[in-house]
Amino acid sequence: MKHPPRIVVQLIHIQGGLKGQIQEFGDPLITIGRLPSSTLHFPPDEPGVSRDHARIQREGNQFKLIAGNDRFGTFVNGKQVREAVLRNGDVIEFGSGGPKVSFNAEVVEGLAEPEPMPVREPEPAPVIAMAPVAPEARPEPPRPSIVPSVPPPAREEAAAPVATPQKVNAPLIIQFGPTIRSYRELPVVIGTHARCDFVLQHAGICEQHVQLFFSQGNYWLKELTGQRVVTVNGRPIDMPVRLNQLDEIACSPQGPVFKFLGDGRLAEVETAPIEQCQQRTADVQIETRDEAAGKAAPGFLSRFVKGLR
Repeated sequence: MKHPPRIVVQLIHIQGGLKGQIQEFGDPLITIGRLPSSTLHFPPDEPGVSRDHARIQREGNQFKLIAGNDRFGTFVNGKQVREAVLRNGDVIEFGSGGPKVSFNAEVVEGLAEPEPMPVREPEPAPVIAMAPVAPEARPEPPRPSIVPSVPPPAREEAAAPVATPQKVNAPLIIQFGPTIRSYRELPVVIGTHARCDFVLQHAGICEQHVQLFFSQGNYWLKELTGQRVVTVNGRPIDMPVRLNQLDEIACSPQGPVFKFLGDGRLAEVETAPIEQCQQRTADVQIETRDEAAGKAAPGFLSRFVKGLR
């Protein structure tokens, strides 16, 4: 027997003090604010959030955002609202420049209840009748003999299991800019091709770039380009790598960069392009050289004028 399905609301924090966190709620009413009793509670020093800022209320299979006593305004996809019906992927901003969350609602199927195992009574042990042995026929106990101790043979270490992508049910959430996608089944392929599970249009991404899969109780990353352009914590990979919490994944030298937050959550890390960093370094070097030249010039001119005198 299965439990009835339920709707779960996911709020993915993409800006603010809770950035990177993913919260799930199953209640029909979600209150948001700085009040300690709020379902989504922001810290007291969070800018842009009022004490009773807003609430998300379920109406049938829809969710409606209703602004409360918010002094800073509530925005959906950049537009200030008092009430709005939310759709998956909508970005909610609490106050202008305040924290942002992405809204996502999913129907979760109920799990089947395990059938009780029948209880069996233990069977009595069979009684085996043995013929009596005459005293004179009893064998003498063996005498202990001294045997030199021989060390047991060395046990061969088991080879490390190789993780292979297989179709399994496991959660995965990918956040790239304002786009947030959630999956219930792995593996998931990321690339520019339209047939990829997560289509990522970026200069450094190939048609089929990387694959995320779940095996042996862990999440794994596999490069599909064959060019060793994908790095994990700065190291190129050429075989499936098990992901640990807070691992940084650079898809290419041009980006993008993701951080694995654990529990199947992958969030983009905002980094400045290499070209911008190189240009800033060059600008600093030019400014330093100009300053040095400007300081040296007066000394030379003064010595030249003194020579004329």
